[in-house]
Amino acid sequence: MPGGLNGVPCLVLGGGGFLGRALIGALQREGAQVRGFGRLSRFEAPETTHPWIHADFADQMAVARAVEGIEIVFHLAAGSTPERSNSAPISDLEASVAGTIRLLELCSAAGVRRIVFASSGGAVYGIPEELPIGETAPTRPISAYGANKVAVENYLFIHNYLYGLEHVILRISNPFGPYQDPLGRQGLIAATLLKLLMGESTDIWGDGSVTRDYVFVDDVANACVKAATYTGKHTIFNIGSGVGMTVDEVIDAAVQAMGVKHPGKIYRPGRKADVPVNILNVRRAHSDLRWSAETHWAEAISRTAAWMEREPTVRALLRRGRNARA
Repeated sequence: MPGGLNGVPCLVLGGGGFLGRALIGALQREGAQVRGFGRLSRFEAPETTHPWIHADFADQMAVARAVEGIEIVFHLAAGSTPERSNSAPISDLEASVAGTIRLLELCSAAGVRRIVFASSGGAVYGIPEELPIGETAPTRPISAYGANKVAVENYLFIHNYLYGLEHVILRISNPFGPYQDPLGRQGLIAATLLKLLMGESTDIWGDGSVTRDYVFVDDVANACVKAATYTGKHTIFNIGSGVGMTVDEVIDAAVQAMGVKHPGKIYRPGRKADVPVNILNVRRAHSDLRWSAETHWAEAISRTAAWMEREPTVRALLRRGRNARA
């Protein structure tokens, strides 16, 4: 979009999550007028240009208020997780897909120009036929979570075809960084860093060979910003590092980067919703979106660990853990 985002009214759905927080900051540095929407995590809400709307994505009236006067919507609101979605597929379908269809209808009525959707590069492809996985690979998810992401992508195409609502889909690998809840159901790196800081062993689901593509949250936020102004022919981009790391490698590398004593690992039964290996081909993002993951692994780990040690909520968790061992 000519002129960038300076003064452009933007809405971040799911703004209370760690990616939403990073995106809100990135947008405001670009001069955008930002409204945040969603439930908050255990951390305080980030400051936004417009008043925050504290509501659930299922609250249609609240979503309708949120999109008023907005030009670009960043849809980061997620239904659940791959594991949880398989145990409750209907409720996840209603939360993710039905909720997004209502959102698209509201956006069309309100005159929203573009939606940037945070899809899942780790879930939509399923078990890959070849690596790294490109955007043209078949989508064969093995979780309801991934199936719902694919469904939302298709509804975005439908609304573009029928009503001209623009969209850019970012299939994001495994983001991590400050403000990711270390006690959440997703986020190996956040959970690992908390355990390392507490001097406790790390739980591993499976034999440690599950391989993922990890990308720092600030880099993902920059990809979202670029997607908002992108004018090329593509509508789907893989967003990741393009490098695969096993669970064992992630934990060992985190230990090395932090310079702490290795507290050990506890191996637990694997989960069916976990794709064995996922590494994204990010050449399209490099060439067309002019984006790449720029934050070095050691720097990303260091920044995330430093945030944990500063953040009062996490520090309280660390104190409780240390007191329990004393």
